[in-house]
Amino acid sequence: MEMEVQSPPHQGGEFSVVDMHTGGEPLRIIVSGYPEVKGDTILSKRRYAREHLDHLRRALMFEPRGHADMYGALIVDSETPKADLAVLFMHNEGYSTMCGHAVIALGRFAVDYKLVKEPQTPETQVNILCPCGLVQAFVEYSDGKTGRVRFLSVPAFVFAEDVPVEVEGFGELTVDISYGGAFYAFIDAQRFGLDVTKSRTRDLVDAATAVTKAVKSQVKLYHPCSEDLAFLYGTILTDGKEEYSPEPTANMCVFAEAQVDRSPTGSGVTARVALQYHKGLIQMNQTRTFQSGATGSQFTGKAVQSHRTSKTDREEQTLLFI
Repeated sequence: MEMEVQSPPHQGGEFSVVDMHTGGEPLRIIVSGYPEVKGDTILSKRRYAREHLDHLRRALMFEPRGHADMYGALIVDSETPKADLAVLFMHNEGYSTMCGHAVIALGRFAVDYKLVKEPQTPETQVNILCPCGLVQAFVEYSDGKTGRVRFLSVPAFVFAEDVPVEVEGFGELTVDISYGGAFYAFIDAQRFGLDVTKSRTRDLVDAATAVTKAVKSQVKLYHPCSEDLAFLYGTILTDGKEEYSPEPTANMCVFAEAQVDRSPTGSGVTARVALQYHKGLIQMNQTRTFQSGATGSQFTGKAVQSHRTSKTDREEQTLLFI
């Protein structure tokens, strides 16, 4: 039976969204219904949304329409003609600067919903302006259908190695801090007597959250392009298998307000690739497989270019495949 569905009389706004997921991690793409997000740049739009429209983030991310681990992407106007679309990322705490799993989903979304007018076979490039910069997604396309997606991220770099922090309940621990469009602290889950694929999620969340709080209170971050990017997004617990192996290495990302990423974490994998390359544990163009400790889904990533800057000892640009 077919029937035409119309909205009954109601008060308040009406939003059009498309729900997707990447490796089990949700993405709610907000297509229409949002008021104008003012600002001349993507970062000023992010500030405006946080200061003036945050009630809408809460309405779309939290129950009853969403849940504590919902993730959102709001399509906004781009200030650069190079971009096919611009996007703000949102979650249970606020607004991220980069999200790899969202970029992967948005790549397919842009082609499927014809934001890219002339898709190319075998692969269509989709330029996505994120708060951290322009990211290039490449979407498999054949016979009118989209497939696998990879992306070239913004430059990633290691901020600091072996940073000592006093973690409540665990004492002094050392963490590595790396940037892949957002800053993450990295630490082996075994330091807490935990396993990222077998331990209770609650225990992993508690450990990662304690690390995040410690780093935020004890370490001042710096980003060479903008202070808006200089904040710790979360902590990634790893299985400690940092040296290259053809076997997958697992990790679990806990970000924002104790939110668990069901995917291996796109920006987190980017930051982890930069960290492994910086330490000489993987080589340029050497593909590594990363597995989600939560769901077992996998991403692959590799460093594709290296260059030095005056602000950091080294920056590595990374390419993430799925």
